[in-house]
Amino acid sequence: MTGTAAPFAADDYRARMERAARSAAEAGLAGLLVAPGPDLVWLTGYAPTAVTERLTLLVLAPGQDPVLVVPTLEAPDAAKAAGASALTLRDWTDGKDPYAATAALLGTDGRFGISDNAWAMHLLGLQKALPGTSYASLTEALPMLRAVKDTAELELLAAAGAAADATFEEIRKVPFGGRRESEVAADLAGLLRRFGHAQVDFTIVASGPNGANPHHEVGDRVIERGDMVVLDFGGLKDGYGSDTSRTVHVGEPTEEERRVHDLVRAAQEAGFRAVRPGVPCQEVDRAARAVIADAGYGEHFIHRTGHGIGVTTHEPPYMIEGEEQPHVPGMCFSVEPGVYLPGRFGVRIEDIVTVTEDGGRRLNDTTREMVIVD
Repeated sequence: MTGTAAPFAADDYRARMERAARSAAEAGLAGLLVAPGPDLVWLTGYAPTAVTERLTLLVLAPGQDPVLVVPTLEAPDAAKAAGASALTLRDWTDGKDPYAATAALLGTDGRFGISDNAWAMHLLGLQKALPGTSYASLTEALPMLRAVKDTAELELLAAAGAAADATFEEIRKVPFGGRRESEVAADLAGLLRRFGHAQVDFTIVASGPNGANPHHEVGDRVIERGDMVVLDFGGLKDGYGSDTSRTVHVGEPTEEERRVHDLVRAAQEAGFRAVRPGVPCQEVDRAARAVIADAGYGEHFIHRTGHGIGVTTHEPPYMIEGEEQPHVPGMCFSVEPGVYLPGRFGVRIEDIVTVTEDGGRRLNDTTREMVIVD
């Protein structure tokens, strides 16, 4: 993970680590093991310059002070992390066994949560050192660990959303017709950076028939007059994510194109209206999907309605059938239904939404009406 970590203080990271340890105990875990990646950044503010084969691992356990096991040559950088004063650094030198050093911090048995992006070689090394232990991914064991944002996090997400909105307001002014998708995508990336993003994660520009592929890879197709163009873009600003989609049209659309766009807009509104505390996440998907299915396009809505967002642009919770996790104030996620007609065009409209005490609040405010571009 790259990008600038959000400006939180050591006490913020201490509180997060304490909460994570408590959550682990409540889930019946002996502790948490956190490798470099978004979980480590969120818990400690530490993002190694380069992730290598050398073991770096945060150990959190109820009743114990947090310990970050880190290679000796990386210890000086780890000591500079915003949350470093809230934990103990335990370094190991090349030639020593990092798994033995880590095992000394753990019990000889028990089930531990381990971050999803931990390397297999490290997990296997721990299992060899502690054959009586077992492990579960954090997404499985504590899916809501980072899901509920505090006030400062919500402010950062709102600022990232505003930067993405400013990007859309500018991109709609540039020429589309006669230019390659890759050129418009480069414009999007430049605008995201101009409005404060340190990291651009994706800039989808899917024109004409390419719009029927929700995750179209930008290519050299020349955008033509009469094309519908799906724009989906985002990244990290001050360590927190943006992600928004709007669908524009080059020149005047046909009646069918307007009808499908209006349908997706109505579905997106229905999904947003379903957001409120206590409502299961799947109800957002059901509400949006019902609008599209009732209009006869159900088979053309081919993905979930939304995903969480925070220090990464995709994380739990997910707005999908079967997800019964109830909404909690402070959760943030996308609401992004779409209709995809193979060989013809696609439409997607996406906002980031946060759960409030009595409903939901959008963090994207650009128009959801059909936008005509040149």
